[in-house]
Amino acid sequence: MIAITALLTLGVILVNGWTDAPNAIATCVSTRAMKPKAAILMAAVFNFLGVFAMTLLNAKVATTIFKMVDFGSNAKEATTALCAALVAIVVWATAAWKFGIPTSESHALIAGLTGAAIAMHNGLGGVSGNEWVKVLVGLVLSSVLGFGFGLGSAKLTEFLFRRADRIKTSGFFRGAQICGGASMAFMHGAQDGQKFMGVFLLGIFMANGQTGKTEFVIPIWLMILCSAVMALGTSIGGYRIIKSVGMDMVKLQTYQGFAADLGAALCLLIASLTGIPVSTTHTKTTAIMGVGASKRLSAVNWGVVKEMVLTWILTFPGCGLLGFLAVKLFLLLF
Repeated sequence: MIAITALLTLGVILVNGWTDAPNAIATCVSTRAMKPKAAILMAAVFNFLGVFAMTLLNAKVATTIFKMVDFGSNAKEATTALCAALVAIVVWATAAWKFGIPTSESHALIAGLTGAAIAMHNGLGGVSGNEWVKVLVGLVLSSVLGFGFGLGSAKLTEFLFRRADRIKTSGFFRGAQICGGASMAFMHGAQDGQKFMGVFLLGIFMANGQTGKTEFVIPIWLMILCSAVMALGTSIGGYRIIKSVGMDMVKLQTYQGFAADLGAALCLLIASLTGIPVSTTHTKTTAIMGVGASKRLSAVNWGVVKEMVLTWILTFPGCGLLGFLAVKLFLLLF
């Protein structure tokens, strides 16, 4: 059971790096500041560094995920439920990738675990309301602050460089955007890496019969393992999502891509330091919307935005239902 739980958790981390991390580099690829392969390699490295560094500094996000659900006192059934939830998350994420929709793996993870906990208790008894409040705060924070920071960064950049020659500054912004993309990849690892390490430890404790454990310390070997698997997933690439986020939603110039990365990275940093689990997908995409809206609202392709928002809305009930049904099925089979 330990081996199965560990493999499924690592599978979810791999899918996260494959389908979610490409959001971090979407802008620097779309503005041609970097070629796709080089950007994916950079994202893989900085995802690794983000997981490792932020967890050593502050593990509050992992703690929030760890305490969010309770699968009951029966260790075998609890472990089976967690495995079912992880399978549901992989199915949901893969389906979204198939259609090139940048769904949030963070919210899929939260929804799948919550649906599984509801299935185990046949009600909300296994869901921690205090920790779920942080999730709701994070949902609003990632959307509102992402948009606001993106718009503000774009306005500030335009103001500071209003008298500069656009041709002469193109090289500077190309380099700045590479730094921005690296920062976004780092913060993606910092946020999402912690979420999945919390789940990994939860699964290991339950498989060992420790269903009531509330305190934990993340070992360095787990930081290295999870960050390496996430980096591997990123290296596989997510070109469909890069196109949806970086090209289809808003046509960005180089300085606008830098502004979007800067705004999104700042928002993720604030959330990580305060222990609020936010969606890197929501943060990055709303930052891009804010940058586009800084010129005019019509610069944003609202048709693409509508598809993304619909997917975000459907993630909680959709992946939650998958987690619920998967638990019921797994308990019958195993």
